[in-house]
Amino acid sequence: MRRVKRVLRAPAVQALLLQAAAFPPTLAAVYLLARAGWQPGYLHAALAHGLFAAGLSWWRGLATWWRAIQFAFPPALFGAAQLAIPPGVFLGVFLFLLLLYWSTYRTQVPYYPSGRKVWDAVAGALPQGRALRVIDIGSGLGGLVLELQRRRPESRIEGIELAPLPWLASAVRAKLARSQARFLRGDYEKLDFGAYDAVFAYLSPAAMPALWNKAAREMRPGSVLFSYEFVIAARPPSAIVVPYREGPKLYRWDF
Repeated sequence: MRRVKRVLRAPAVQALLLQAAAFPPTLAAVYLLARAGWQPGYLHAALAHGLFAAGLSWWRGLATWWRAIQFAFPPALFGAAQLAIPPGVFLGVFLFLLLLYWSTYRTQVPYYPSGRKVWDAVAGALPQGRALRVIDIGSGLGGLVLELQRRRPESRIEGIELAPLPWLASAVRAKLARSQARFLRGDYEKLDFGAYDAVFAYLSPAAMPALWNKAAREMRPGSVLFSYEFVIAARPPSAIVVPYREGPKLYRWDF
């Protein structure tokens, strides 16, 4: 039951339910317009559906961008239907996106690649002179993990990824490169941060409060937490690095 409630609290799931809830008032509006002598088309119905869905999203307090998405979704669906795209193409795209993003609807953490300059900044900020255990939570295609393992062969560098496709790609890359980097598939919330000397995160603003609560509970003295682009409001960072000129910052917290 707790897991069901957690899923239902996810904004994407609420948006889907609100789209369904907008269907009855849309039908009622189309019926009343038809009784009044005006024959609305499918595009008019899609626009009305979008308006009702956006209104319900505002009523439920979803973020502003959800209202825009809710309004645009029915007309976009109508437009896609006019293209007569084969159903197999829709199925293929859906399966690809499902494997790529997996539980983004719940975690609110989409796929964010970081970049080589970020990897350089993290490598330079890690404690030197001793073997470390480091993990990248939400490791995507594994670029940071593989690079850190190449630079720090004495250390144990790991990545954890929930989405199947990026995890598989990173595991294959490690095998082809004969790297000692290790990639886990799962939810980082089940990890013990106390087992690591450094934790790197490139998540989303929605995930930062929970990340900090976990880090504050579990990370031990002398360990380091990195977050690229997204800051933790509960505690000022110990250091800030700007990998790209006028770009997002790399934040560091020392425990």
